[in-house]
Amino acid sequence: MSSPWLSSPVRRGLDVVIAGSILILGSPIILVTAIAVRVRLGSPVLFRQQRSGRHGVPIAIVKVRSMTDERDAAGELLPDARRLTPLGRLLRSTSLDELPQLWSVVRGDMSLIGPRPLPVHYLDRYTPHQRRRLEATPGISGFAQVEGRNGVGWSERLDLDVWYVDNATPRVDASILQRTVWAVLTRADVSSDGHVTMPEFTGDG
Repeated sequence: MSSPWLSSPVRRGLDVVIAGSILILGSPIILVTAIAVRVRLGSPVLFRQQRSGRHGVPIAIVKVRSMTDERDAAGELLPDARRLTPLGRLLRSTSLDELPQLWSVVRGDMSLIGPRPLPVHYLDRYTPHQRRRLEATPGISGFAQVEGRNGVGWSERLDLDVWYVDNATPRVDASILQRTVWAVLTRADVSSDGHVTMPEFTGDG
């Protein structure tokens, strides 16, 4: 059974206040980041992706662009590792590319803390147990992120998400938020071995 804290109006209020405050106070950083991306990578500065929200309902998340649009002779996009620039690596390692998602928190599509929103096409790959991660509003950071970020394999990562669904409390959220700040400052486990971020989730763990 999922934690009642996940649907608490107090939790929702804290999300709006904290995310709104960071957006206002961090607006100079967001502006500088946008200008740097525009100069180095061109337009668009932001890009949108469709991900699974709470209960699997599709949501649009917005990120600062970190890769070029370079293509091969056939017109296909080059692999992520080829298109990720030094600026893009910096944005990802510092999580500056995630800042626009604070607006998704204010709107209610996301929360500050929760399982990360994953691609919609992963939905039919979850086991019934793994699918329980969708009982929570997806977050900018989560328990799986502070327990290893992208250095944790899919099976363990999804198990950690389900643990959070069952055990979320104000104290747990505060701990995850504190550990998130440390993980960002130390740039720990930004990617898994041999991948820019994480390999494709195939449903086999």
